[in-house]
Amino acid sequence: MTNMRKRIKIASGDGMQEKIIRLLYRNGIGRCILKILISPCVSKAAGVFMDSSLSKFIIKPFIKSNNIDMSEYKKTSYNSYNEFFTRQIKEGKREFDKNSGILCSPCDSKLTVYKIDEKSHFNVKGTEYTMKSLTRSEKAAKYYEGGYLMIFRLCVDDYHRYAYIDSGKAGKIHRIDGVFHTVNPIAGEEYPIYRENTREYSVLKSDNFGNVLMMEVGAMMVGRILNYNDRCAVTRGQEKGRFEFGGSTVILAFSKDSVVVDDEIMNNTKDGYETIVKMGEAIGKRK
Repeated sequence: MTNMRKRIKIASGDGMQEKIIRLLYRNGIGRCILKILISPCVSKAAGVFMDSSLSKFIIKPFIKSNNIDMSEYKKTSYNSYNEFFTRQIKEGKREFDKNSGILCSPCDSKLTVYKIDEKSHFNVKGTEYTMKSLTRSEKAAKYYEGGYLMIFRLCVDDYHRYAYIDSGKAGKIHRIDGVFHTVNPIAGEEYPIYRENTREYSVLKSDNFGNVLMMEVGAMMVGRILNYNDRCAVTRGQEKGRFEFGGSTVILAFSKDSVVVDDEIMNNTKDGYETIVKMGEAIGKRK
């Protein structure tokens, strides 16, 4: 009998970011503040601060409050918060299964898995997407119908680097800039918002799982995606990129009849739970 994986209840929205947005958009002053907070210049300034030695004071309280086991990482001393946030794990701590037919997680995260069809809607960082709106490509949406969408939600205490799930040829990286709009209804006290987070995706022509769409989603406020390369040969378990400060999500899309997903993960999603997984952990297999 195998040990059951840890799981957590799927939460609505996107944690602290969701709470801040809801608080700010309820009045005119709040909406003005929110527009400033998500502007490129403010995001850039926050990034500069996180890259500077001035941000070092955040590190120790963060490690303590999130009970992070620093013995897993190569370094224990950092020159900035972002250097800590993008810390590297020790060799051998996140090994991929040597059986190339086993599908492994690309990152440490909380995982949910959904079947893809033309009516499917997916919640990613507090925003509802269809496959078409997620990729902004009708062709991609059609191609992955009948397959699976895997959403790997990284929390701030997770390892924020991610890997290629298989050897093959990585395609061109497509970037989709985030948007934020408030909608003023004719009647009513609430001001609904429409938003999309910045995301990047490419298609991996994999040796074992077909054409896999690999997408990274950054936080709307202060979140940077750093992919290392595209249009090149890659190997299974090779580091693909990293997230800098901000909550983050990795998404994989598989075409019909390309993978079999672990039953426990599928059942957890159906029951309203995310499954806690680590980079390199088996989550399915080639069909």
